[in-house]
Amino acid sequence: MHDIATRSIRTSDEYALPLRRKAIVVVGSEGGVPDCNLSAIEREFPWVSVERAVTIERACGHFDHPVQLVLIDESVLDPAGHGAGELAGRHPGALIAMIVDDSSTRLELVEAVLASSVVRSVLPMNLRLDIWLSVIRLMLRGGEYFPCSFFQKRPAPAPRPAPPVRLASEPRPLNGLTDREIQVLEMVSHGAQNKLIAVKLNLSEHTIKVHLHNIIKKLGARNRTAAAAIFLEQARAARHNADLSFALTGK
Repeated sequence: MHDIATRSIRTSDEYALPLRRKAIVVVGSEGGVPDCNLSAIEREFPWVSVERAVTIERACGHFDHPVQLVLIDESVLDPAGHGAGELAGRHPGALIAMIVDDSSTRLELVEAVLASSVVRSVLPMNLRLDIWLSVIRLMLRGGEYFPCSFFQKRPAPAPRPAPPVRLASEPRPLNGLTDREIQVLEMVSHGAQNKLIAVKLNLSEHTIKVHLHNIIKKLGARNRTAAAAIFLEQARAARHNADLSFALTGK
């Protein structure tokens, strides 16, 4: 953290522009925005102090400098939820932007952000660093940024057929999950934590959290433990069917 209250920045016209120190608050786990990106912000904008807050409650607390920008991880905040309103009320002069893993965002997230009266920008994490810093600069000046993918026309979803009636003893199918989601869920079922899964799959911890969020939603599970139980149930059923088929056909 810098120990000065003001700093003069030399413009291209050789005029000194004194600026009061401002704060950027990053809400979420350290995997959302790497430390190297935060260091790059402080190098690029020496009048800015970057602060981390693990939860929305901490982000609503007091900071040494006026908060000008709040970057909040999509895994922490529901754009239409109460958390966004609390942040806006606590830091009325700050622009609130949502951090997303990439610009190929899910339809439900796009709709929620565009309908939100509080979340005014989106910060994709897959941008080149110089472009990423330019987006930060735009937000610090009060500008709003949304990836082009937010405005691309998407085909209307095909009507879903009614789900087949399943007996209580039947395992829930996993065919709605992607290969990567099944890979993550299998590791969760063996007791692996997010950090270990991220290392094994060479992904960020934030990406693992997003995968788990999608897995739990698709399976209709209450939490990761319930999702892991569904996976193990399905695996046992698959082994049983394979054993039965071998017993009947010898194959």
